[in-house]
Amino acid sequence: MTDLLITIDGPAGSGKTTVSRTLAEKLGYVYVDTGSLYRGVAYEAKQQGIAPDDDAALENLCARIELRMVRTGAGTRLFSGGTDISDNLRTPEMSMMASAVSARKVVRQALLGIQRELGAKKRAVFEGRDMGTVVFPDADVKFFLTADLHTRAMRRYKELLENAEQTLEAVAADMKKRDENDAARDVAPLKPAADAVILDSTGLSVETVVGEMMKRVSEKAHA
Repeated sequence: MTDLLITIDGPAGSGKTTVSRTLAEKLGYVYVDTGSLYRGVAYEAKQQGIAPDDDAALENLCARIELRMVRTGAGTRLFSGGTDISDNLRTPEMSMMASAVSARKVVRQALLGIQRELGAKKRAVFEGRDMGTVVFPDADVKFFLTADLHTRAMRRYKELLENAEQTLEAVAADMKKRDENDAARDVAPLKPAADAVILDSTGLSVETVVGEMMKRVSEKAHA
């Protein structure tokens, strides 16, 4: 099979992470969660008291920190310098902070080179919000995965349930606000690439979604 570069974009709760990991495993490809890179910047900014709209401080931060994605027995982990920060990134606060810093041009420019270097050898599935539109406009196969707001909020709520940090209503409200922020930002707004395959995962199992993606990938690989 031809080596391909695959992108999967979409809003929070659409199932991107599970689907992307599963697709990568089936293909024997590397899985890259680019959202974790932005969460990493957000986490370090929070640790250092940097406001998400302070471009000068964010640019300086991005020039200093060293973010690395490391494959371990527990999956792909994000390290900042020598510290594994993965377990600090999935809180509601980090989600909103990541949305804010990802709208800053200085941050996106800083991470663009890292992402493109990771994708240079292909055989990778990149999950994010602007993979097919900005980072890899020439990707071999592009998907845009979505679902209705209630379905997405319920998925995220179940992820957070063990920590009981938010009600379902609060999760839905935060998600709606992030959708609006991501779609309205001037830099790399959330939208499907013109040549992306749009899949609505509402009511569909992971297996069904991945099966449809495998068909598209196979068609491309054997074209």
